[in-house]
Amino acid sequence: MLASLVLFLVLGSFAGVLAGLLGVGGGLVIVPMLNYAFALQGITGDHLHHMALGTSLATIMFTSISSFMTHHRSGAVLWGIVRQITPGILLGTFLGSKVAVHMPTSLLKGFFILFLLYVGAQMLMNVKPKAAREMPGLLGNSLAGGLIGALSSFVGIGGGSLSVPYMAWCNVPMHRAIGTSAAIGFPIAFAGAAGYLVNGLGLADLPGPHLGFIYLPALLGIAAASVCTAPLGAKLAHTLPVPRLKKAFACLLFAMAAQMAYSLLAA
Repeated sequence: MLASLVLFLVLGSFAGVLAGLLGVGGGLVIVPMLNYAFALQGITGDHLHHMALGTSLATIMFTSISSFMTHHRSGAVLWGIVRQITPGILLGTFLGSKVAVHMPTSLLKGFFILFLLYVGAQMLMNVKPKAAREMPGLLGNSLAGGLIGALSSFVGIGGGSLSVPYMAWCNVPMHRAIGTSAAIGFPIAFAGAAGYLVNGLGLADLPGPHLGFIYLPALLGIAAASVCTAPLGAKLAHTLPVPRLKKAFACLLFAMAAQMAYSLLAA
């Protein structure tokens, strides 16, 4: 138990820095590491990956607040975009989580692995969508938010790897896209965590203590550490060579995808 607590604290620290530095909520790291932590504790069951997704989204609620407040003080959050995209985010993420809890674990893990490879390739090649258009209005942003939210609920992330390219495509400067993405991460995490909580109530084979598909010891450990380190990541985003760091992070994503694919095939 002590080893798992230390792991949750370290994982939360890393996730917090990622949230502020790269505009991602850390879910890409949290989800596979939670699967590993559950195995380390000897926890078994058919819904462990669902619990990793729900717990990841619950932790991102806290990470995103700490991160977007730091970006807000730097003037990097475009609140007009946040207000327009949030209705679609809330609906898409909640409905997406409802669908995800009824999907087989193998299918969800396979989707997660493909998403890791997609994000890793995007970061490694430094793919940046060309600013081909202006930001749409309420309807367009709501539709985009619904899609971003649904996909985020399937992989347990705050949506930064989707919302940042979307805003860059709509001619939003990169530093503002990252800051705004941190703010968008909160409604994604809130709606997703609520969906996994509600749809996990009443299941008898979930490890405790828990609320639905949210594993409370991991939530507390990761959230406590990530809230402290997210402001550091946001400050470092303005001083460190982010493109180089993205390439290093891409290699980590490839390694985690390979490990998850191996464990999935072995099972």
